Amino acid sequence: MALATRIRPFCCHEIMMKTPAMTTINPPADRIATPLAKSIVKTPKSAIADDMAMIRAASELTRDLVQPSARIYWTDMLASAFVGYAGIAAAILAPSTAWMLVAAVISVVALYRAGSFIHELTHIRKNALPGFRLGWNILVGVPMLIPSFMYEGIHSLHHNRTKYGTVEDPEYLPLALMKPWTVPLFVVAAAFAPLALVFRYAVLTPLSFLIPPLRRVVVERYSGMIINPLFRRKPPEGEFRGQWAWQEGGAWAWSTLLIAAGVFGWVPLRALAIFGAIAAATLVLNQIRTLVAHLWENDGAVLTVTGQFLDSVNVPPPGLLPELWAPVGLRYHALHHLLPGVPYHSLAEAHRRLKDALPADSQYHGANYDSLPKLVMNLVAGSARGAAA
Repeated sequence: MALATRIRPFCCHEIMMKTPAMTTINPPADRIATPLAKSIVKTPKSAIADDMAMIRAASELTRDLVQPSARIYWTDMLASAFVGYAGIAAAILAPSTAWMLVAAVISVVALYRAGSFIHELTHIRKNALPGFRLGWNILVGVPMLIPSFMYEGIHSLHHNRTKYGTVEDPEYLPLALMKPWTVPLFVVAAAFAPLALVFRYAVLTPLSFLIPPLRRVVVERYSGMIINPLFRRKPPEGEFRGQWAWQEGGAWAWSTLLIAAGVFGWVPLRALAIFGAIAAATLVLNQIRTLVAHLWENDGAVLTVTGQFLDSVNVPPPGLLPELWAPVGLRYHALHHLLPGVPYHSLAEAHRRLKDALPADSQYHGANYDSLPKLVMNLVAGSARGAAA
Protein backbone atom coordinates (compact mmCIF):
# COMPACT_ATOMS: atom_id res chain seq x y z
CA MET A 1 0.00 0.00 0.00
CA ALA A 2 5.36 -8.10 -0.19
CA LEU A 3 2.36 -10.03 -0.08
CA ALA A 4 0.89 -9.75 3.44
CA THR A 5 1.59 -6.09 3.94
CA ARG A 6 -1.08 -3.69 5.02
CA ILE A 7 -0.78 -0.11 4.02
CA ARG A 8 -3.11 2.65 4.90
CA PRO A 9 -4.21 4.56 1.79
CA PHE A 10 -3.77 8.17 1.04
CA CYS A 11 -6.17 9.49 3.46
CA CYS A 12 -8.35 8.10 5.91
CA HIS A 13 -6.88 4.96 5.18
CA GLU A 14 -4.95 2.00 3.81
CA ILE A 15 -3.87 -0.50 1.35
CA MET A 16 -3.85 -4.09 2.31
CA MET A 17 -1.76 -6.02 -0.09
CA LYS A 18 -1.33 -9.50 1.14
CA THR A 19 1.03 -9.47 -1.71
CA PRO A 20 -1.80 -3.48 3.22
CA ALA A 21 -5.76 8.64 25.44
CA MET A 22 -9.14 9.00 25.77
CA THR A 23 -8.71 12.69 26.02
CA THR A 24 -9.73 15.17 28.58
CA ILE A 25 -12.23 17.79 27.61
CA ASN A 26 -10.03 20.86 27.87
CA PRO A 27 -11.51 24.29 28.41
CA PRO A 28 -11.16 26.81 26.95
CA ALA A 29 -12.59 25.76 23.63
CA ASP A 30 -9.45 26.16 21.57
CA ARG A 31 -7.10 24.36 23.98
CA ILE A 32 -5.40 21.27 22.63
CA ALA A 33 -6.50 17.88 23.98
CA THR A 34 -3.96 16.08 26.16
CA PRO A 35 -3.68 12.48 27.34
CA LEU A 36 -5.17 11.56 30.68
CA ALA A 37 -2.75 10.96 33.49
CA LYS A 38 -1.74 7.34 33.86
CA SER A 39 -3.43 7.15 37.23
CA ILE A 40 -6.80 7.91 35.67
CA VAL A 41 -8.69 5.00 34.21
CA LYS A 42 -9.86 5.81 30.72
CA THR A 43 -13.51 5.54 29.87
CA PRO A 44 -13.93 2.85 27.22
CA LYS A 45 -14.89 4.33 23.87
CA SER A 46 -17.97 2.08 23.86
CA ALA A 47 -19.22 3.78 27.03
CA ILE A 48 -19.26 7.29 25.55
CA ALA A 49 -22.78 8.61 25.03
CA ASP A 50 -23.63 10.85 22.10
CA ASP A 51 -23.21 14.58 22.55
CA MET A 52 -26.43 15.53 20.82
CA ALA A 53 -25.78 19.27 21.08
CA MET A 54 -22.52 18.79 19.17
CA ILE A 55 -24.17 16.62 16.54
CA ARG A 56 -27.03 19.07 16.02
CA ALA A 57 -24.66 22.03 15.79
CA ALA A 58 -22.47 20.21 13.28
CA SER A 59 -25.48 19.61 11.06
CA GLU A 60 -27.07 23.03 11.38
CA LEU A 61 -23.95 25.18 11.11
CA THR A 62 -22.52 23.55 7.99
CA ARG A 63 -25.50 23.15 5.70
CA ASP A 64 -24.10 25.73 3.29
CA LEU A 65 -20.68 24.02 3.08
CA VAL A 66 -21.57 20.75 1.38
CA GLN A 67 -21.12 21.79 -2.26
CA PRO A 68 -17.71 20.82 -3.71
CA SER A 69 -15.96 23.40 -5.87
CA ALA A 70 -14.91 21.97 -9.23
CA ARG A 71 -12.38 24.80 -9.64
CA ILE A 72 -10.66 24.00 -6.36
CA TYR A 73 -10.67 20.23 -6.88
CA TRP A 74 -9.32 20.30 -10.43
CA THR A 75 -6.75 23.03 -9.80
CA ASP A 76 -5.42 21.40 -6.64
CA MET A 77 -5.25 17.90 -8.09
CA LEU A 78 -3.72 18.93 -11.43
CA ALA A 79 -1.14 21.21 -9.82
CA SER A 80 -0.16 18.54 -7.29
CA ALA A 81 0.19 15.88 -10.00
CA PHE A 82 2.20 18.20 -12.26
CA VAL A 83 4.62 19.18 -9.50
CA GLY A 84 4.91 15.56 -8.41
CA TYR A 85 5.80 14.20 -11.83
CA ALA A 86 8.06 17.18 -12.58
CA GLY A 87 9.86 16.36 -9.36
CA ILE A 88 10.39 12.79 -10.49
CA ALA A 89 11.87 14.00 -13.78
CA ALA A 90 14.08 16.50 -11.96
CA ALA A 91 15.29 13.84 -9.54
CA ILE A 92 16.19 11.50 -12.41
CA LEU A 93 18.00 14.26 -14.34
CA ALA A 94 19.58 15.95 -11.32
CA PRO A 95 23.33 16.70 -11.69
CA SER A 96 24.11 15.78 -8.08
CA THR A 97 22.79 13.71 -5.21
CA ALA A 98 21.84 16.82 -3.26
CA TRP A 99 19.65 18.18 -6.05
CA MET A 100 18.19 14.73 -6.59
CA LEU A 101 17.11 14.57 -2.94
CA VAL A 102 15.61 18.07 -3.07
CA ALA A 103 13.59 17.19 -6.16
CA ALA A 104 12.56 13.86 -4.67
CA VAL A 105 11.26 15.46 -1.47
CA ILE A 106 9.19 17.96 -3.46
CA SER A 107 7.85 15.11 -5.59
CA VAL A 108 6.93 13.01 -2.55
CA VAL A 109 4.97 15.82 -0.92
CA ALA A 110 3.16 16.73 -4.15
CA LEU A 111 2.30 13.17 -5.17
CA TYR A 112 1.19 12.40 -1.63
CA ARG A 113 -1.23 15.30 -1.88
CA ALA A 114 -2.40 14.23 -5.34
CA GLY A 115 -2.91 10.67 -4.14
CA SER A 116 -4.92 11.84 -1.14
CA PHE A 117 -7.77 12.82 -3.47
CA ILE A 118 -8.71 9.15 -3.58
CA HIS A 119 -10.34 9.80 -0.22
CA GLU A 120 -12.46 12.60 -1.65
CA LEU A 121 -13.61 10.35 -4.50
CA THR A 122 -15.38 8.07 -2.03
CA HIS A 123 -17.44 10.94 -0.61
CA ILE A 124 -18.25 13.05 -3.65
CA ARG A 125 -21.87 12.70 -4.69
CA LYS A 126 -22.41 11.16 -8.10
CA ASN A 127 -22.22 13.79 -10.87
CA ALA A 128 -21.11 16.51 -8.42
CA LEU A 129 -17.73 16.79 -10.20
CA PRO A 130 -18.14 15.45 -13.75
CA GLY A 131 -15.02 13.73 -15.05
CA PHE A 132 -13.00 14.11 -11.86
CA ARG A 133 -12.91 10.41 -11.02
CA LEU A 134 -11.80 9.55 -14.55
CA GLY A 135 -9.21 12.31 -14.61
CA TRP A 136 -7.77 11.39 -11.23
CA ASN A 137 -7.46 7.71 -12.15
CA ILE A 138 -5.74 8.49 -15.46
CA LEU A 139 -3.31 11.00 -13.99
CA VAL A 140 -2.69 9.58 -10.52
CA GLY A 141 -4.52 6.37 -9.66
CA VAL A 142 -3.27 4.13 -12.46
CA PRO A 143 0.30 5.57 -12.72
CA MET A 144 0.78 5.20 -8.96
CA LEU A 145 -1.00 1.80 -9.00
CA ILE A 146 -3.68 2.94 -6.56
CA PRO A 147 -6.80 3.08 -8.78
CA SER A 148 -9.88 4.27 -6.96
CA PHE A 149 -11.70 0.92 -7.09
CA MET A 150 -9.36 -0.16 -4.31
CA TYR A 151 -10.90 2.44 -2.01
CA GLU A 152 -14.42 2.99 -3.25
CA GLY A 153 -16.84 0.53 -1.73
CA ILE A 154 -14.33 -0.06 1.07
CA HIS A 155 -14.06 3.30 2.79
CA SER A 156 -17.83 3.69 3.14
CA LEU A 157 -17.83 0.70 5.54
CA HIS A 158 -15.38 2.57 7.78
CA HIS A 159 -17.99 5.32 8.13
CA ASN A 160 -20.86 2.91 8.77
CA ARG A 161 -22.45 3.68 12.14
CA THR A 162 -22.41 0.06 13.37
CA LYS A 163 -19.21 -1.13 11.67
CA TYR A 164 -16.61 1.48 12.66
CA GLY A 165 -13.91 -0.06 14.82
CA THR A 166 -15.44 -3.54 14.69
CA VAL A 167 -14.28 -6.70 12.93
CA GLU A 168 -16.42 -5.58 9.97
CA ASP A 169 -14.44 -2.37 9.53
CA PRO A 170 -11.82 -2.90 6.78
CA GLU A 171 -9.85 0.17 7.87
CA TYR A 172 -9.43 -0.40 11.60
CA LEU A 173 -7.11 -2.26 13.94
CA PRO A 174 -6.85 -1.54 17.68
CA LEU A 175 -3.20 -0.53 17.30
CA ALA A 176 -3.11 1.14 20.71
CA LEU A 177 -4.07 -2.19 22.31
CA MET A 178 -1.67 -4.36 20.31
CA LYS A 179 1.99 -5.27 20.78
CA PRO A 180 4.44 -2.33 20.58
CA TRP A 181 6.25 -3.81 17.57
CA THR A 182 3.08 -3.55 15.46
CA VAL A 183 3.47 0.23 15.21
CA PRO A 184 6.91 0.32 13.50
CA LEU A 185 6.01 -2.74 11.42
CA PHE A 186 2.88 -0.91 10.25
CA VAL A 187 5.08 1.86 8.87
CA VAL A 188 7.98 -0.21 7.53
CA ALA A 189 5.62 -2.41 5.51
CA ALA A 190 4.63 0.61 3.44
CA ALA A 191 8.11 0.86 1.97
CA PHE A 192 7.55 -2.43 0.13
CA ALA A 193 4.11 -1.51 -1.17
CA PRO A 194 5.22 -0.45 -4.69
CA LEU A 195 6.73 -3.91 -5.31
CA ALA A 196 3.60 -5.54 -3.90
CA LEU A 197 1.37 -3.44 -6.14
CA VAL A 198 3.41 -4.26 -9.26
CA PHE A 199 3.10 -7.96 -8.39
CA ARG A 200 -0.63 -7.57 -7.70
CA TYR A 201 -1.38 -6.10 -11.10
CA ALA A 202 1.29 -7.49 -13.43
CA VAL A 203 1.14 -11.06 -12.11
CA LEU A 204 -2.00 -11.71 -10.08
CA THR A 205 -4.42 -9.90 -12.40
CA PRO A 206 -3.77 -12.03 -15.52
CA LEU A 207 -3.30 -15.24 -13.52
CA SER A 208 -6.55 -14.70 -11.64
CA PHE A 209 -8.53 -14.53 -14.87
CA LEU A 210 -7.02 -17.86 -15.93
CA ILE A 211 -7.58 -19.48 -12.52
CA PRO A 212 -11.10 -18.75 -11.18
CA PRO A 213 -10.38 -19.80 -7.57
CA LEU A 214 -7.42 -17.42 -7.54
CA ARG A 215 -9.65 -14.64 -8.87
CA ARG A 216 -11.93 -15.03 -5.89
CA VAL A 217 -8.97 -14.72 -3.52
CA VAL A 218 -7.59 -11.69 -5.38
CA VAL A 219 -10.94 -9.89 -5.21
CA GLU A 220 -11.56 -10.73 -1.56
CA ARG A 221 -8.09 -10.09 -0.13
CA TYR A 222 -5.90 -8.15 -2.54
CA SER A 223 -8.26 -5.57 -4.03
CA GLY A 224 -8.81 -3.11 -1.24
CA MET A 225 -7.09 -0.44 0.79
CA ILE A 226 -7.61 -2.07 4.15
CA ILE A 227 -5.71 -2.99 7.31
CA ASN A 228 -8.10 -5.50 8.85
CA PRO A 229 -6.73 -8.95 7.85
CA LEU A 230 -10.07 -10.61 8.58
CA PHE A 231 -12.00 -8.51 6.08
CA ARG A 232 -13.12 -10.11 2.82
CA ARG A 233 -14.31 -7.93 -0.03
CA LYS A 234 -17.39 -8.76 -2.08
CA PRO A 235 -17.26 -8.84 -5.92
CA PRO A 236 -18.24 -5.58 -7.67
CA GLU A 237 -21.73 -5.16 -9.05
CA GLY A 238 -23.55 -2.90 -11.47
CA GLU A 239 -21.89 0.23 -12.81
CA PHE A 240 -19.01 -0.13 -10.37
CA ARG A 241 -18.06 -3.44 -12.00
CA GLY A 242 -17.24 -1.60 -15.22
CA GLN A 243 -15.20 1.05 -13.41
CA TRP A 244 -13.25 -1.69 -11.61
CA ALA A 245 -12.58 -3.48 -14.91
CA TRP A 246 -11.01 -0.56 -16.78
CA GLN A 247 -9.05 0.66 -13.77
CA GLU A 248 -7.60 -2.79 -13.08
CA GLY A 249 -6.88 -3.19 -16.78
CA GLY A 250 -5.03 0.12 -16.82
CA ALA A 251 -3.02 -0.82 -13.74
CA TRP A 252 -2.14 -4.18 -15.32
CA ALA A 253 -0.95 -2.47 -18.53
CA TRP A 254 1.13 0.11 -16.64
CA SER A 255 2.73 -2.36 -14.24
CA THR A 256 3.55 -4.69 -17.12
CA LEU A 257 5.10 -1.78 -19.03
CA LEU A 258 7.24 -0.88 -16.03
CA ILE A 259 8.57 -4.43 -15.81
CA ALA A 260 9.23 -4.57 -19.56
CA ALA A 261 11.00 -1.19 -19.44
CA GLY A 262 13.39 -2.53 -16.85
CA VAL A 263 13.93 -5.97 -18.40
CA PHE A 264 14.54 -4.72 -21.94
CA GLY A 265 16.45 -1.61 -20.97
CA TRP A 266 13.94 0.89 -22.39
CA VAL A 267 14.37 2.97 -19.25
CA PRO A 268 17.54 3.06 -17.09
CA LEU A 269 17.19 1.02 -13.93
CA ARG A 270 18.33 4.07 -11.97
CA ALA A 271 15.32 6.03 -13.22
CA LEU A 272 12.95 3.22 -12.31
CA ALA A 273 14.56 2.94 -8.88
CA ILE A 274 14.09 6.67 -8.25
CA PHE A 275 10.45 6.47 -9.31
CA GLY A 276 9.94 3.46 -7.06
CA ALA A 277 11.66 5.13 -4.11
CA ILE A 278 9.50 8.24 -4.45
CA ALA A 279 6.36 6.11 -4.66
CA ALA A 280 7.45 4.18 -1.57
CA ALA A 281 8.16 7.40 0.32
CA THR A 282 4.66 8.73 -0.39
CA LEU A 283 3.19 5.54 1.04
CA VAL A 284 5.43 5.64 4.10
CA LEU A 285 4.42 9.26 4.72
CA ASN A 286 0.79 8.29 4.35
CA GLN A 287 1.25 5.36 6.70
CA ILE A 288 2.74 7.61 9.38
CA ARG A 289 -0.23 9.94 9.00
CA THR A 290 -2.54 6.96 9.29
CA LEU A 291 -1.06 6.19 12.70
CA VAL A 292 -2.48 9.46 13.98
CA ALA A 293 -5.75 9.58 12.05
CA HIS A 294 -7.36 7.74 14.98
CA LEU A 295 -6.44 6.83 18.53
CA TRP A 296 -7.06 3.15 17.66
CA GLU A 297 -8.41 2.41 21.13
CA ASN A 298 -11.62 0.55 20.32
CA ASP A 299 -11.57 -3.16 21.12
CA GLY A 300 -14.30 -4.09 18.62
CA ALA A 301 -17.42 -2.73 20.27
CA VAL A 302 -20.02 -0.67 18.40
CA LEU A 303 -19.48 3.01 19.15
CA THR A 304 -21.77 6.01 19.19
CA VAL A 305 -21.14 8.83 16.72
CA THR A 306 -19.42 10.76 19.51
CA GLY A 307 -17.36 7.72 20.46
CA GLN A 308 -16.15 7.43 16.88
CA PHE A 309 -15.43 11.16 16.81
CA LEU A 310 -13.32 11.00 19.98
CA ASP A 311 -11.42 7.99 18.63
CA SER A 312 -10.44 10.21 15.68
CA VAL A 313 -8.07 13.17 15.45
CA ASN A 314 -8.11 16.81 14.38
CA VAL A 315 -4.83 18.74 14.10
CA PRO A 316 -6.18 22.24 13.48
CA PRO A 317 -4.30 25.52 13.04
CA PRO A 318 -2.16 27.37 13.97
CA GLY A 319 0.32 24.65 12.96
CA LEU A 320 1.35 24.78 9.29
CA LEU A 321 3.14 21.43 8.91
CA PRO A 322 -0.13 19.43 9.04
CA GLU A 323 -0.95 20.93 5.65
CA LEU A 324 1.97 18.86 4.31
CA TRP A 325 1.58 15.59 6.23
CA ALA A 326 -2.23 15.66 6.43
CA PRO A 327 -3.27 17.33 3.16
CA VAL A 328 -6.63 17.59 1.42
CA GLY A 329 -8.54 18.08 4.66
CA LEU A 330 -6.99 15.11 6.46
CA ARG A 331 -5.88 17.35 9.33
CA TYR A 332 -9.60 17.51 10.23
CA HIS A 333 -10.10 13.76 10.30
CA ALA A 334 -12.32 13.69 13.40
CA LEU A 335 -14.50 16.42 11.94
CA HIS A 336 -14.66 14.46 8.70
CA HIS A 337 -16.08 11.50 10.61
CA LEU A 338 -18.70 13.82 12.05
CA LEU A 339 -19.46 15.43 8.67
CA PRO A 340 -18.32 13.04 5.92
CA GLY A 341 -20.29 14.94 3.27
CA VAL A 342 -18.41 18.22 3.67
CA PRO A 343 -15.73 18.65 0.96
CA TYR A 344 -12.14 19.03 2.07
CA HIS A 345 -11.87 22.72 1.16
CA SER A 346 -14.74 23.57 3.55
CA LEU A 347 -13.55 21.67 6.62
CA ALA A 348 -11.45 24.56 7.98
CA GLU A 349 -14.49 26.83 7.98
CA ALA A 350 -16.66 24.10 9.49
CA HIS A 351 -14.11 23.65 12.28
CA ARG A 352 -13.96 27.39 12.93
CA ARG A 353 -17.74 27.64 13.23
CA LEU A 354 -18.04 24.69 15.59
CA LYS A 355 -15.08 25.75 17.73
CA ASP A 356 -16.57 29.20 18.18
CA ALA A 357 -20.17 28.09 18.68
CA LEU A 358 -19.80 25.15 21.05
CA PRO A 359 -19.21 25.64 24.78
CA ALA A 360 -15.92 24.76 26.43
CA ASP A 361 -17.35 21.54 27.89
CA SER A 362 -18.45 20.22 24.49
CA GLN A 363 -16.99 16.89 23.43
CA TYR A 364 -15.96 18.58 20.19
CA HIS A 365 -12.84 20.08 21.74
CA GLY A 366 -11.63 16.69 22.96
CA ALA A 367 -10.55 15.56 19.48
CA ASN A 368 -8.15 18.46 18.80
CA TYR A 369 -4.39 17.84 19.02
CA ASP A 370 -1.37 19.93 18.21
CA SER A 371 1.30 17.79 16.54
CA LEU A 372 2.12 14.52 14.80
CA PRO A 373 5.14 13.58 17.00
CA LYS A 374 3.12 13.77 20.22
CA LEU A 375 0.34 11.67 18.71
CA VAL A 376 2.78 9.00 17.54
CA MET A 377 4.44 8.93 20.97
CA ASN A 378 1.04 8.60 22.63
CA LEU A 379 0.21 5.66 20.36
CA VAL A 380 3.53 3.92 21.06
CA ALA A 381 3.15 4.52 24.79
CA GLY A 382 -0.42 3.25 24.69
CA SER A 383 0.57 0.05 22.90
CA ALA A 384 3.37 -0.48 25.41
CA ARG A 385 0.94 -0.12 28.31
CA GLY A 386 -1.51 -2.43 26.57
CA ALA A 387 1.18 -5.08 26.10
CA ALA A 388 2.19 -4.82 29.75
CA ALA A 389 -1.38 -5.08 31.02
